[in-house]
Amino acid sequence: MDEALTHSLNQSITQAITNGILSFENQLWGYICVPIVVMLGIVLSWQSGFAQIRNLPQAISAFISCFKSSPHQNEGVSPLKAFFAGIGGSIGVGNVVGVVTAIQIGGPGALFWIWLTALAGAIVKYSEVYLGMRYREDNGKGGFQGGPMFYLKRAFKKPWMSKLICILLCLYGVEIFQFSVVTTSISKNLDINLYVVVAIFLSLVMFAASGGVKRVGTIASALMPIFVALYAGMGFWVLILNVQLLPEVLMSVFSSAFSGHAALGAFAGSTIMSTVSQGVRRGCYCGDIGIGYASVIHAESSMTIPEKQASLVIFEIFMDTFIICTTSVMIVLTTGVWQEPLEGVMIVQTALGQYFPYMNYFMPLFLFLVGYATINAYFCVGLKCAEYLSPTKGRLMYQIYAVVVLVAFSFLSSIVAQSVMAIAGGLLLIVNSLGIYRLRKEISFDYIPQEDVVMVREVIS
Repeated sequence: MDEALTHSLNQSITQAITNGILSFENQLWGYICVPIVVMLGIVLSWQSGFAQIRNLPQAISAFISCFKSSPHQNEGVSPLKAFFAGIGGSIGVGNVVGVVTAIQIGGPGALFWIWLTALAGAIVKYSEVYLGMRYREDNGKGGFQGGPMFYLKRAFKKPWMSKLICILLCLYGVEIFQFSVVTTSISKNLDINLYVVVAIFLSLVMFAASGGVKRVGTIASALMPIFVALYAGMGFWVLILNVQLLPEVLMSVFSSAFSGHAALGAFAGSTIMSTVSQGVRRGCYCGDIGIGYASVIHAESSMTIPEKQASLVIFEIFMDTFIICTTSVMIVLTTGVWQEPLEGVMIVQTALGQYFPYMNYFMPLFLFLVGYATINAYFCVGLKCAEYLSPTKGRLMYQIYAVVVLVAFSFLSSIVAQSVMAIAGGLLLIVNSLGIYRLRKEISFDYIPQEDVVMVREVIS
């Protein structure tokens, strides 16, 4: 009787803590973070002449030119590896599972707000990467170091702001949500002991992060093209087979974006506030908008033109949101499985399983590919921030912290892990956005391509 009472009490305490975390996330994003990212996006878009749209062809051109550049031309990491390290953090489990969770809670209309977040957020992310490149410093090892901890010193003239953003990035750098999703998926689908999966996966993450941005970028450049090609190809095939349903699905996306949605089955109806909030917060999470993480990664690039390196994230957001996230949502909407009482990963797996065999084997491998690239990138940034806080002991202390936290959250609900990441991301967004706003007049949104620079020099001479 005592054991039953103790068990019931523990469950009640756990549920109370979970409800408290979820409630705080909703309040933080609903009343603070959503208005901030929308307003900052509008301000920067107006200031730049909507450069995120106007310069998309230029961003694609900059990406293609990275394949032609010499990898040893300058100090630092090659621009291409920096790009893939950055996109490895953006395109991950959140694009598959996180956006589906937004649809479950906020209804189909959440996709519309994910799209708008991408448009506004692209210029915010461009700005943070530009500032990271502009105010980066020589690391004394033949490379560079940069990020919000460097440009916030200029924005606020207060050293503690840099330490605060580093502490928050350290918390955000341990990607408990995606680690939990990947290890649980592999353990359940392949019937492997969870302890074994956690130990192996943790070892792989430590190996990748120990090599810095260069190693993380090398791994991501090998995994990301495979992921994009496989997932987008499978998703497009499902949509082609359901092409007759697309008009109705798109209509539900636009109509429920401004009215909320009364979901069926085990999910409660959503209000317009819930729909907007879910769309914006998951859009920010999937694209790492306003977090500052991308600024740390791209600041190590050997690129000498801040505008050109920063423009790569515009192309990154385009791929991240309008290809991967949209594909995930449209798959579950056209197949109708989004209303079933399943967790996000199982919803996508169930939807694809209607058209492709052996999804119980494919999905764990698939999530491992994208999750590994993302977790590596986040952890690498966390290590750099820990070293910034304590050059001698920061790295070791952070590794110990990461092991404890990742193992602990592997045995908890992924919903709680996602909420914790959303809270950390929200706090980062608040601090970083204030810094970007104060430095907005120092941001340049256009660059002259190298071939135009040559022509200008010839004319002058």
